[in-house]
Amino acid sequence: MSNNPKIIDAMSICMLKDEVYDFPPVTQANQDGLLAIGGDLSPERLLIAYSQGIFPWFNEGEPILWWSLDPRMVMKPTDMKVTKSLWKTIESNKFSCTFDSDFEGVIRSCATVKRKDDEDDTDEGEDQPDTWINEDMIHAYCELHELGFAHSVETYYGNELVGGLYGVSIGKIFCGESMFHSKTDASKVAFYHLCDFLKRNNFELIDAQQETGHLKRLGAAPIPRKDFIKALKNMVKENSLIGNWGDGSAEWKKLVIDKQDLSY
Repeated sequence: MSNNPKIIDAMSICMLKDEVYDFPPVTQANQDGLLAIGGDLSPERLLIAYSQGIFPWFNEGEPILWWSLDPRMVMKPTDMKVTKSLWKTIESNKFSCTFDSDFEGVIRSCATVKRKDDEDDTDEGEDQPDTWINEDMIHAYCELHELGFAHSVETYYGNELVGGLYGVSIGKIFCGESMFHSKTDASKVAFYHLCDFLKRNNFELIDAQQETGHLKRLGAAPIPRKDFIKALKNMVKENSLIGNWGDGSAEWKKLVIDKQDLSY
């Protein structure tokens, strides 16, 4: 995601109330994909949002902005493009990867480590911090992680956390949020291990949200929002792999999302 979400005239956008968890239909989003403003970042609201193809994205000091982009960047776990150089790095075992061992460390690194659209450190362009991942977002996703719905992949060089990614899992879809690296290829290695895990567990799709050159080179492609929503409705009906993905304690359970309650 970019670190500069656009501020749109609020008069034309649905204003959410804290006590009301319903979102308007995604077809009511404006041309930039902005659907609603306000509400909160409670686990219930976040899971309702992701199950409907909606995600939060806003800068510090702004109200919570909810988006549903058209087109939507997606990727099947089986479609990752692994270059010869990346495969060489993977096989060298210079990096080690874990799942859900340091979720907060990953999300805070995503918020603070400067990055470019492409992970290639030789690319031209200014580094930009991911200022949209603020303390409210960190707290909300850490809470989702404690509940077993948000997951991270960590890449280590020795004992140093040098790359990783995090996202939200519901049913057979993994909704990617952000990735970071402080050493070349570290986040790509994390993404490779994520795709391998998702393939082995029969996940159908990775939601990459917004089109970027980096994601396209990894194998993601844009599809119309209506096609994404149609597929999403079926995927979220499937059981969810809830719990820690790294220690073997996660279980497949049926998730029922009520207006202000979760059961599984």
